[in-house]
Amino acid sequence: MTETVENAARADRRPPRDKRRHPRVHRAWIVAAVTFVTIIGGAAFNSLPGLLIDPLHTEFGWTRGEIGLAVSIDMALYGLTAPFAAALMDRFGIRRVVAIALTMVAAGAIASVWMTASWQLMIYWGLLVGLGTGSMAMAFAATVTNRWFVARRGLVTGILTAAGASGQLVFLPLCAWIVDRHGWRPASVTVALAALVVVPFVWLLMRDHPADVGLAPYGGTYLAKPAPAPGAARRTVRVLFDAARTGPFWLLAGAFAICGASTNGLIRTHFVPFAHDNHMPIPVAASLLAVIGVFDIIGTIFSGWLTDRYDARRLLAVYYALRGISLLFLPDLIGSDVQPPMIFFIVFYGLDWVATVPPTMALCREQYGEDSAIVFGWVLASHQVGAAVVAFLGGVARDVFGRYDVVWYAAGALCAMAALMSLVIRRRRAPGDVADGVPDGPRPVDAGGLSD
Repeated sequence: MTETVENAARADRRPPRDKRRHPRVHRAWIVAAVTFVTIIGGAAFNSLPGLLIDPLHTEFGWTRGEIGLAVSIDMALYGLTAPFAAALMDRFGIRRVVAIALTMVAAGAIASVWMTASWQLMIYWGLLVGLGTGSMAMAFAATVTNRWFVARRGLVTGILTAAGASGQLVFLPLCAWIVDRHGWRPASVTVALAALVVVPFVWLLMRDHPADVGLAPYGGTYLAKPAPAPGAARRTVRVLFDAARTGPFWLLAGAFAICGASTNGLIRTHFVPFAHDNHMPIPVAASLLAVIGVFDIIGTIFSGWLTDRYDARRLLAVYYALRGISLLFLPDLIGSDVQPPMIFFIVFYGLDWVATVPPTMALCREQYGEDSAIVFGWVLASHQVGAAVVAFLGGVARDVFGRYDVVWYAAGALCAMAALMSLVIRRRRAPGDVADGVPDGPRPVDAGGLSD
């Protein structure tokens, strides 16, 4: 009897006999490709708010603070939705959650075409789009990476994180041209269609778990698909309370809040109007943001490669410190035309934009194990809350002072603080590791893509 039970247990850990094959291209890479395209489709809307601040101000007379408030609601909900989306993907599957999320983004973008009051902007842009994009946030990338990959996690994290930048690269120049030539409404319709086009790819090609197709994760061993986890919301809150009792969570969340403040909240939302204040044409400013997207892809993938090999804490400290220094110089670099120092800033900032994500994800995996995707969702929530605060306060500062300069200086100082916070995170070592004396330079990499 005991032997029969043991044989049954071993069988449950093996894929079905007719599916135990080794495809030339592992299905994990196809799922990663679909995830990449999905994030691009969801990121289309993120290219729009910075382009529409001046047109909405001109057409409706809304203050930049009001418009910034709508953007901040979007960003805050983007972050606060992410940890619950990760748990909902565990409960209902990736395909269902992402397909619904894309539809919500499209609905909010389409509905904004008929808005006439600022409260409608907050409902359509803030609520609907915020909930939709939050369900396809970086926690989505973390969930796919954790389920489908054991080897190359750092590299895949970098590639999927770069998808947002790829969307910016594709849609920023296009939307800027549409806004300049045809107005903001056709641009809003364009991003809605981009979200809807991705839905069939998600439904037909995405799979929730490697066991669905009888495969092991890339670089790992076969595991049976776990049963759907009930109580997704309770689990998400429980994971938050558990993580909140640890010091690394607050250090990661605080540093990532500053990351969001200095990227999405500041550059993505206010760079175009800031450049326009300095007599730079909107399409030119938007093209500079798109160039940031080009180098963001390079920087993020390279950061994923580095994360597989070096101490993630030190990488974060370097990224934040260099970002802060660059922001301090920005007010002196901007002008009506594009000069070489401005190009250098764009290239440098692009390389650093979301290079912070792979080491932050790696530290979450190292510290919190199987709950790491949800923990990263909460850390991402702090990122977006930081972005939301600066998206709003940046607009208020522009209304009050008539200039953006004070915002850039404050962001530079905050980045220095984030660098220090990253350095003091204590590493969680496996049993048998030596506490001290680990040499600098490349480190051994375990099967999960984390340095020891």
